[in-house]
Amino acid sequence: MPLPLFECSRLHSLPAGLRASLWLAVLLLAVSLLGTSSAQAQRRASGTATVSGFVTDAANGQPLAGTNVIVQQVDDPSVRRGAATDRDGLYLIPRLPPGRYALRASFIGYASFVDTLSLGAGETRSIYIRLTPQEAALEEVVVESEREGAADLTAGQQTIQPAEIERIPTPDVGGDLTTYLSTLPSVVTTADRGGQLFIRGGEPSQNLVLLDGMTLYQPFHLLGFYSAFPSEIINHTDLYAGGFGAQYGGRLSSVIDVSARAGNKNAVAGGATLSPFMSSVHLEGPILPGRISFLASGRQSMLEQGIDRFLDQSLPFVFGDGFAKVHAIPTSSSRLSVSALRTYDRGTLAPSNSDAASTQQVRWRNWATGGRYLAMPRLLPVVADLHLAFSGLHTEIGPPGAPDRVSRVQTTRIALDATFPGYQTTMKAGLLGNFTRFTNDLGGLYQNVETGEDKTLDHFVLYFEPEFNITSQLRARAGLRLQFLQSRFEPFPTPRVRVVWEGDTYQFSAAAGLYYQEVLGLTDRRDAANVFTVWTHIPKKLEERPDDVRLGRTPRALHGILGYEARLNASMKLSVEGFYKDLADLFVAEWTAFPRLTTRLQPAEGRSFGGEMRLEARYGPFYGYIGYGYSNTVYEAQQAEIDLWYGTETLRFRPPHDRRHQLSALGSVEFAGFGLSVRWQFGSGQPFSRVVGFDGFALVDEVEDVVNVPGSRRVIYGPPYDGILPPYHRLDASIERSFALSSNITLATQASVVNAYDRPNIFYLDTFTLQRVNQLPLTPSLGLALRYR
Repeated sequence: MPLPLFECSRLHSLPAGLRASLWLAVLLLAVSLLGTSSAQAQRRASGTATVSGFVTDAANGQPLAGTNVIVQQVDDPSVRRGAATDRDGLYLIPRLPPGRYALRASFIGYASFVDTLSLGAGETRSIYIRLTPQEAALEEVVVESEREGAADLTAGQQTIQPAEIERIPTPDVGGDLTTYLSTLPSVVTTADRGGQLFIRGGEPSQNLVLLDGMTLYQPFHLLGFYSAFPSEIINHTDLYAGGFGAQYGGRLSSVIDVSARAGNKNAVAGGATLSPFMSSVHLEGPILPGRISFLASGRQSMLEQGIDRFLDQSLPFVFGDGFAKVHAIPTSSSRLSVSALRTYDRGTLAPSNSDAASTQQVRWRNWATGGRYLAMPRLLPVVADLHLAFSGLHTEIGPPGAPDRVSRVQTTRIALDATFPGYQTTMKAGLLGNFTRFTNDLGGLYQNVETGEDKTLDHFVLYFEPEFNITSQLRARAGLRLQFLQSRFEPFPTPRVRVVWEGDTYQFSAAAGLYYQEVLGLTDRRDAANVFTVWTHIPKKLEERPDDVRLGRTPRALHGILGYEARLNASMKLSVEGFYKDLADLFVAEWTAFPRLTTRLQPAEGRSFGGEMRLEARYGPFYGYIGYGYSNTVYEAQQAEIDLWYGTETLRFRPPHDRRHQLSALGSVEFAGFGLSVRWQFGSGQPFSRVVGFDGFALVDEVEDVVNVPGSRRVIYGPPYDGILPPYHRLDASIERSFALSSNITLATQASVVNAYDRPNIFYLDTFTLQRVNQLPLTPSLGLALRYR
């Protein structure tokens, strides 16, 4: 008896999230098959052809983003089409009439590539182009300019290159993404310790951080100069301070999307650095020359062996990170890579001589492994980008070996993105599945998140985002992201829009979008020395609060951005941008008098608005940058207990990351073989909660001698976050000189100073002892770097 091909009863017995993924997979497959057959039929009917491929540096195999690729018909020169390569060095030119063409690829500093080809009706031709470096820049046909630099800001989005990161003075010879981000007016940090970034009013847990498609939860180290992203592994970073497109989601505030570079495919290269803060080593080279390469990097903090010996205050931090990537070229029209990351941090932000130093020691470990397959199928003009990644974070606080609290989060991420280029319209579409597990062991002291809790969260997304080239100056992108969240299986439609009007020397840009987030990261913001974060998802309705209709809702944010950019002359560029974020159905930790973290949540609303100005100048060997930012963030929560303390159930307050004014100035210059960099930063004071007294609390339910009843210590706080810390400002500088030891070996020496005029910037005030902990005092450093190329 033949077996049935399909049993509906079995399908209905599957979990709802798995059923959703199956239906979405079937839908995407059907759309792809229909699109493939339709595109093939249209190409055959129209008789058009497609040229595509990759452009790389012939010396090391690195992709060359921004290369101009032009095809021009020999018999009819009016038929001329072009494209600029993307971050992967990929180009695709569709809808070419059959005929004989001249192909030219050009990039400043490289010899142009010229070839001729004959294209038949319906043909797809893949051409892999390797450009040879040369000192003289050849004539270039400009198709599209690359927009890179601190003042290159398009509706909240900017691209960061390693060369920009390495301009920033640091106490280590190697650059790090964190030091660059801290110079931006849209980013507020916890300065030189804490590992927390707040972007345009958002919390750290509201930032989506990706490395080669792998989700990272806490990639910034305890010492604020370092993250999991040293400059030597970075190809480029896309920062979206808001208004990000339909491809991204699951967070309310921002996106930091880091792409690691591939290793050198032709020769072995590497380097090592040593300083009182950090030591590092990296190595790269070919596995199969021209086809497969590797890149490996490792770093280890040296604080206890180095700078701690010269400071009056201790820096009790130990941290490090390791990254590896294998990149391969299976065919001329595809790329395959596998990446892995490990980080660890251990330390305490409390005063080293306080009782809290051992009980508040925090430890965390990030891990991530992922693969990517990028291809242009011969069947139709489309770019397919597949990511599969596994990542997680383990965080604990308390004595080593016997932590008081532990939080774990693990995520599996599967993403398939497709790009269908066109002459006037380019369509992007994709499917995403996120599968996340939360495990928390909080010692049984906390409410709403149970001890040993193990929860899962499934998140499915289908998105479409066409981009229209309306005129030669005006382009618009309108996206729709359908999010199927576990809290409500009906899709959350989240529209996104981005418009750019670009003139010869100026640009206007705007972006708007709706965003949802189910994942929550909870930290006791009353205590700056406590960076332990509990990861969980939004709470369901509670039996003790059945009338609170906001419990069970998904936090959402509405973004609006307007921007203007102008090139003032050949050397100066100005950008001005304003933003507004409306926050609804947020969840914040309950305001409590007990001096401990609580995961009992309160619904809250909020809003953040502000603006920023950036001025950038390049004059020969000199580079200068000034950035100013204003931000105004307010939360409003309701809690019945607040009425007993302050006479109202509505709690309206500035969160502790609400820094109203921020100013940053950077200058670098090269002279007589030296490189000098200087940075000055100013930040207005941030809110904190003042303590006005203490008392004891004992729960008595019968007649007892209260002297013998064990109680709990309580803190009598003033109104939440009504105090303002002193303003922060600091001057850092570094000078570097390189010496050629041979034709391919160089030795770089760097002298640097942090806080050059020894400003006593406050970091932490112990509200129980009123003991003050300052940030780094005047701190000199000397570093060495040995590089082999």
